[in-house]
Amino acid sequence: MKIAIGCDHAGYKYREEIIKMLEASGNEVNDCGTKDGNSVDYPDFAHPVSKLVDSGKVDFGILICGTGNGVAITANKYKNVRAGLCWEEEIVSLIRQHNDANIICIPARFVHIKQALEMVFTFLSTDFEGGRHGRRVKKICI
Repeated sequence: MKIAIGCDHAGYKYREEIIKMLEASGNEVNDCGTKDGNSVDYPDFAHPVSKLVDSGKVDFGILICGTGNGVAITANKYKNVRAGLCWEEEIVSLIRQHNDANIICIPARFVHIKQALEMVFTFLSTDFEGGRHGRRVKKICI
């Protein structure tokens, strides 16, 4: 699987651990995140990931910032992106099953790294259910 990951300063440690997990599982990772804790602007990292997902050059995206909201808002400006903010397992499953989300947004200040790793695993291993949910997803873009 091809996966793009990006983060601001609040998520750079999570980014490092997630990349290790993804690469150990044989995934190809496009790293668009900041590499340290120095203050940066989250859109500068959300846009490259979102462009890769929007264009179909990667299968999924992972975005991490302090609340997850800034990167989610930025990512959802792209026509072919469905980014979901997640802070627990059930939400992760549902954004994949019901919304066909292709980017997970993680709030680094509100989840532990172990939880973030589990959420990424669930995100990548959960399928879209289609059916009535497909009809609804088709109505998102205007």
